[in-house]
Amino acid sequence: MRSWNLKPGTPLPLLLGADMRFGATDYCNDQTWELAIGNGEPPALALMTTYGLRARMLRIFPHFVEGDASIIDPATFTSPLHIKHFYPNLIGVIFSPLPGINVEIEYWVPDSQVIAARTKISNASAKQRTIRIEWATTLNPLPGGQRMIPADVGMTHILSGRTEGVAPVLYLSGGAQHGSGPFTSLILDLELSPKESCFTTWALASLGDVSSSYELARNIMVRNWEAEVARIAHINSNLIEVHTGDQNLDLAFTLAQNRALGLLFQGTNKLTNPSYVATRLPDMGFSYRGDGTDYSHLWNGQTPLETWFLINLLLPTYPEIAQGLLFNFLNTQTPEGFVDWKPGLAGQRSQILASPLLTSLAWRIYQTTEDKAFLVQIYPSLLAFVQHWFEAAYDRDADGIPEWNHPMQTGLDEHPLFSTWQSWSPGIDITSVESPDLCASLYQECMILVQIARLVEREEAIPSLQALADHLKTAVEAAWDESSGCYHYWDRESHYSSKQELLGTQRGAGEFIIHRLFEQPARLQMEIRSSDEATRPLQIYIHGSAPSGGHRVEKIDSEEMRWNMGRCRITSERIYSALEHIEFQGLVDGDQVSISTVGHTSRDITSLLPLWAGITSPERARSLVKRTITNPKIFWGTFGLRTCADSHPKDPEAELHCKNVYIPYNCLIGEGLVRYGNYKKASELVIRIMKAVVSSMQQEGTFRRVYNSETGQGNGERNALSGLPPLGLFLEVLGVRILNPQRVIISGLNPYPWPVTIKYQGLTVMRQKHKTMVIFPNGQNVTIKNSKTQIVGLE
Repeated sequence: MRSWNLKPGTPLPLLLGADMRFGATDYCNDQTWELAIGNGEPPALALMTTYGLRARMLRIFPHFVEGDASIIDPATFTSPLHIKHFYPNLIGVIFSPLPGINVEIEYWVPDSQVIAARTKISNASAKQRTIRIEWATTLNPLPGGQRMIPADVGMTHILSGRTEGVAPVLYLSGGAQHGSGPFTSLILDLELSPKESCFTTWALASLGDVSSSYELARNIMVRNWEAEVARIAHINSNLIEVHTGDQNLDLAFTLAQNRALGLLFQGTNKLTNPSYVATRLPDMGFSYRGDGTDYSHLWNGQTPLETWFLINLLLPTYPEIAQGLLFNFLNTQTPEGFVDWKPGLAGQRSQILASPLLTSLAWRIYQTTEDKAFLVQIYPSLLAFVQHWFEAAYDRDADGIPEWNHPMQTGLDEHPLFSTWQSWSPGIDITSVESPDLCASLYQECMILVQIARLVEREEAIPSLQALADHLKTAVEAAWDESSGCYHYWDRESHYSSKQELLGTQRGAGEFIIHRLFEQPARLQMEIRSSDEATRPLQIYIHGSAPSGGHRVEKIDSEEMRWNMGRCRITSERIYSALEHIEFQGLVDGDQVSISTVGHTSRDITSLLPLWAGITSPERARSLVKRTITNPKIFWGTFGLRTCADSHPKDPEAELHCKNVYIPYNCLIGEGLVRYGNYKKASELVIRIMKAVVSSMQQEGTFRRVYNSETGQGNGERNALSGLPPLGLFLEVLGVRILNPQRVIISGLNPYPWPVTIKYQGLTVMRQKHKTMVIFPNGQNVTIKNSKTQIVGLE
């Protein structure tokens, strides 16, 4: 296990929660804690939680007293605090609050409603010492609650409180007494001879009543602490270690695995395999309904893209968890092949078809496990899922090229072209366009299914899958725009990629006279802004000509419109070769209307997916990489790939969004660079992303959901899954894929500017610039001096 020599004050995401690998996790009543160093009032080494917003704050902190010396604030410690170890459910710290007094505290979360700590106090001096340790609590409850107060259970002194259905009880071992100082506390007076040490333990349980909380705390106190800590340390020693010579970088990759594991929850009767939440913080984890169905989007299910990103942090250590995540999707499958996009632990279902990444998920798992039986089991389900994407509900013009049904399927929560709830997005109806990203994803699914079909000897579907893939590839390649060096969207009916053109604006109801002929059939985009931010009982009549030449009147009723803060965006269902006039009924004076043609030339990061899928020809790939992906004026930011290439200098909110670095999509494009042999640019991409990630960790002690491509500033939720360091991409670019401690795939050369050593369960892979050494757990070693892809393993 790696020992970290972290400097005092090194910021870390010091979060603690129940770890499903070691004990029960309660999805509907989960209590997450954060260890804060020197924050709050008073400044202290304090554990904090809000019980999922059921309290304003609960803090627990130590107070050390010797004679006239009274120490709470870590800034006044004789020697500063060091982090000894950190796991999802266990954190160890060491420090000296007083001269000659050394303290080690381990904080441990056994399950979702209890936290415990063991304190070792050592007298390193040459004289007898009398030390008082006081564990103080401050509870700021919601109205109707009660602050922490001294209480007794039989002969045992405890502290108890109450807030919003929670009755926390603090129990301290060793005959603790109630404190009489300014804080509600339990105290122990210790007599320490020279070089003597003593241990004290406390547990704080938070169930619905004092009696239950006390019993849970008391039961935790009798657990074998040494055995529990040793087990936790041993299991966590099985993770991947990265050694680059830069401790901050190495630490970030360790924390990525730590945080990923900390997001996992055990399965429920509604979703039988373990799943995850997008982030896990003290303000989260309590369901007022009691079943989890009231959770926000951060806790209400797993999505294909985030799951794909997560399994690259879990493999190769936890293939069974990765398989379970895939089965969570497939277990929602209907007889028709539909698989839900976001199944949740409370039985949540999005009723949206899953993004076509499930076969890619399965293949990534198989590449690690080489478990053919797994492929045999899931192949029929994956085939039915991919075939379902070509049903009429998703291929509205029956041309063999499906369309997205919802912007969320793309994996971008705030899509720059299709978001209907962001003021800076035109809010185009995503069903009206055909997309290079969807085609690329489906192409990848089909091609992987062909490989799986051969492996499992079920080859009857191969011709149809290959035909689908060929058709998708042809459509994508036809969407290449040489002038912009990128793939574009295209209209689902006209199959043209058009530039947006403003046709005019007006105020209030009435007819909008246009009389316009279009060179290519056009679809209309209308935006309405009400003068008072209210909705309108609106009807729209569009008069024009169909591409066939016949007269066409399209009626759009209010039931088809979605309003947000007095704004409504509407995309016409039909396309027009000519437009006569548009009639708006139901608007009032002051309401604003703008009409334009739908534009398809916006460049966002999803349009780069053909590179990841292997659709792009080598020559075109070189153009795409050089002219577009690595062009600083387009996608290539100082800290990663931007979400969209087009700038919006007059709209600061849109400009900020376009500069977001969303790591899962950066990983997809990074894999595309590797696929086409551009290891150098792929390594540069990883380094740029990691500069932002490490900067956020150093400045805030946290990861963020997204990062600014120009400043590296983190934005969005703290410690979100999508903002974790991309360990999977780092290893892919390095050319190291670990199957198990006895087998590893080595490919290419080390493209990073420094040697890299990877350690995993006794296996060591040392990658220098032009040489790789693999050392197996038994000491046997192999040296590689070429760039060929090869499996290196013990016979």
